[in-house]
Amino acid sequence: HLEKSAVLQEARIFNETPINPRRCLHILTKILYLLNQGEHFGTTEATEAFFAMTRLFQSNDQTLRRMCYLTIKEMATISEDVIIVTSSLTKDMTGKEDVYRGPAIRALCRITDGTMLQAIERYMKQAIVDKVSGVSSSALVSSLHMMKISHDVVKRWVNEAQEAASSDNIMVQCFSVCLCFELCILHLFFLLSNDALCIFITSHESPLFDFIESCLRNKHEMVIYEAASAIIHLPNCTARELAPAVSVLQLFCSSPKPALRYAAVRTLNKVAMKHPSAVTACNLDLENLITDSNRSIATLAITTLLKTGSESSVDRLMKQISSFVSEISDEFKVVVVQAISALCQKYPRKHSVMMTFLSNMLRDDGGFEYKRAIVDCIISIVEENPEGKEAGLAHLCEFIEDCEHTVLATKILHLLGKEGPRTPVPSKYIRFIFNRVVLENEAVRAAAVSALAKFGAQNENLLPSILVLLQRCMMDTDDEVRDRATFYLNVLQQRQMALNATYIFNGLTVSVPGMEKALHQYTLEPSEKPFDMKSIPLAMAPVFEQKAEIMFVATKPEKFAPSRQDIFQEQLAAIPEFMDLGPLFKSSEPVQLTEAETEYFVRCVKHVFTNHIVFQFDCTNTLNDQLLEKVTVQMEPSESHEVLCCLPAPSLAYNQPGICYTLVRLPDDDSTAGTNPQEGGERSKNASQLELLTVGANLWFFSKMKYGILFPVKFFKGLKEMEFCLNTRTFRTYLFVVNLYLTHHTPA
Repeated sequence: HLEKSAVLQEARIFNETPINPRRCLHILTKILYLLNQGEHFGTTEATEAFFAMTRLFQSNDQTLRRMCYLTIKEMATISEDVIIVTSSLTKDMTGKEDVYRGPAIRALCRITDGTMLQAIERYMKQAIVDKVSGVSSSALVSSLHMMKISHDVVKRWVNEAQEAASSDNIMVQCFSVCLCFELCILHLFFLLSNDALCIFITSHESPLFDFIESCLRNKHEMVIYEAASAIIHLPNCTARELAPAVSVLQLFCSSPKPALRYAAVRTLNKVAMKHPSAVTACNLDLENLITDSNRSIATLAITTLLKTGSESSVDRLMKQISSFVSEISDEFKVVVVQAISALCQKYPRKHSVMMTFLSNMLRDDGGFEYKRAIVDCIISIVEENPEGKEAGLAHLCEFIEDCEHTVLATKILHLLGKEGPRTPVPSKYIRFIFNRVVLENEAVRAAAVSALAKFGAQNENLLPSILVLLQRCMMDTDDEVRDRATFYLNVLQQRQMALNATYIFNGLTVSVPGMEKALHQYTLEPSEKPFDMKSIPLAMAPVFEQKAEIMFVATKPEKFAPSRQDIFQEQLAAIPEFMDLGPLFKSSEPVQLTEAETEYFVRCVKHVFTNHIVFQFDCTNTLNDQLLEKVTVQMEPSESHEVLCCLPAPSLAYNQPGICYTLVRLPDDDSTAGTNPQEGGERSKNASQLELLTVGANLWFFSKMKYGILFPVKFFKGLKEMEFCLNTRTFRTYLFVVNLYLTHHTPA
């Protein structure tokens, strides 16, 4: 690990006499390493190091001089008075040493601004037409960069650029054509009037596209392929525009040259991702490539076919893949499995064919990544296709009987605990799970204990057997396994669904990244107070998946899993600021406040209490280069509502959900909520706006069965004549409330 201060201290050796090229070269390498690692150099320290480095131009060592050029380019933007080296660079640029001239030009143009460019214009013109290709290329590339600073000066070099186009060196030709093209395009735009520019912008016919398409008929294969690749990568390219490029690539698929076949099938694979129908005509040629001696070509061919094939061709493709997969490496097998996974989602009715193929692959030898790809594919089929659930679970049970990967075994056991109890015959999975307790390592045994507990919690018929197995697990040699068995045994013995839902189904409801950060912070700041779990933000996933997570499979109708509102009640009661709000009467459905593709995805859930309403904002950061801290959502309620407090989300990392809350006090009598809009007007609602309260939020009543008394509806406090605009769903809710009220308050 390099320390910036130590490296800058070593840089004082630049001032020593005589200069030691070897040691100076080593220090310059360290400085460049720190700069490329993102280390911040202050202006003062960077300037001091830069000035010390200028003394190294006294040395004639070629390697040291070239390293100085690189350092000048990197430090040009952070140092002051960098123009001090202009004379030294100009001297090298016009000198006789060709090895110095090219790098000196690039470094000089990096530190030159618009005011200094005219001073070196004569030297740049000479360098562009220089006979040494390295010098000419450096001058042309630097000219392209200098156009951003001063186009008026660079456009005077067009004659020299055209002369360089006749050079024998292909790189000089390439750079000169690029420079001439940029100069001509900009010159054309400057000459066009405003009306002509508008016509140019809206024109659908592009002469550049016609040129690229004409290159498809070139005699050289390299030009043809580059033209086809350019057309395919054009944004918003239509099927008609793709057709000639696909036809050319189809011809390349039968080329005797492996490089051309590989380039063609690789490009067709990219086309198949966005335009699978455009590649359908190439299916026959792609099928012939499955038996290609080059395994890379064969893999790309089969994955392309899997993307473009129809449902009727799935059976035939699976047979072709079977004879092909055994001959390729694990790396290529993973690609094939990923393509099969995408095909499963595209044609779910073909899950049986693909499940059989995946199970055969699962029995073959292979590494961890290969096995994980297959397991993930089977799990996705189990979770998304009810018809394939039992077959998929059976294959996974067979796999964990001889699985050497702990991560995969624990993942499958978790799936068995989640999906197994919901199958018609859940008892058949108990043997596979308990075998893991007997035969596997500590991590797998602990996961098996958790899976057994889920079976006992959801199936009363299996509960006695599960309790016996958990008692055996209490004798395990590992602390984690014994603790889990003891904990689950005591919970299950209570035979209370609420306890099962809280401690077995739900698990840890807090955000794991948030808990990790909070625990780390707690260890850094020792305190006599115990760690408070309530300070950790709640995880967003259990809230919305709970309904599917804890379906009870018992036959007795009077026992139910906790409702979504009960879970919200428990989570909100765990927050100190919300403990005194009373019972939770209603939680709304999530409302999406932003578009899914925006930088920050936000949705809101409204929790209505007696005198308050809590707004829960579930936020997700979609920018991988930003870490947000203390995230809040600013609200602007009406005058009758008062924002009491805002609880921010501690941090919002990339793709990690976070929750922030806003507590609002309700007015004593809100007679304006839900009134109809003014006649003739329209209500507009932006994506970032949220309707604070509706009439439905103020309608609440207690269950007579639960409290022994029915309170009148809060909306009926005082007689008021009002008009409302109700949708069908809201009208049914209000009708139910009115009927219930009349039922219990109509005189006999």
